Amino acid sequence: MPGMSGLELQEKLKSERCPLPIIFISARGDIPMVVRAIQGGAIDFLTKPVDEATFFNSVEKAFEQERANRREATEHEAFAARYAILTPREREVLALLVRGSLNKQAAFELGITEYTVQIHRAHIMRTMEANTFATLVRLTAKFLHCA
Repeated sequence: MPGMSGLELQEKLKSERCPLPIIFISARGDIPMVVRAIQGGAIDFLTKPVDEATFFNSVEKAFEQERANRREATEHEAFAARYAILTPREREVLALLVRGSLNKQAAFELGITEYTVQIHRAHIMRTMEANTFATLVRLTAKFLHCA
């Protein structure tokens, strides 16, 4: 590629937060280049001449990755929208509960009654559309990086 190497382009796209999957095709790839490309997030690194079936398998992997990325982004946006609806107190209760505090412990730490924690917990479950507490913990840990 004139002007910029594939690895440089990959870095540029990554720095611009471009989530598109990348497949490298090169006639002169060496092991360190392949390792760097794959560690940088490339789906595959193919050498010329490229076998047609191998190429189409790589393209299918790229499409699968893109679908997974979009699904993840959609889940994250939906979680963030529901989380934004929670009151500040509900967020405090949620943080304590996903860290493993019992209702009684969360109540003591927040200076409220256990019954109030139970009411907050029920509202949090409804708002976050979690059918089980385990689901709520998993989603919270995944998207808020806590627990």
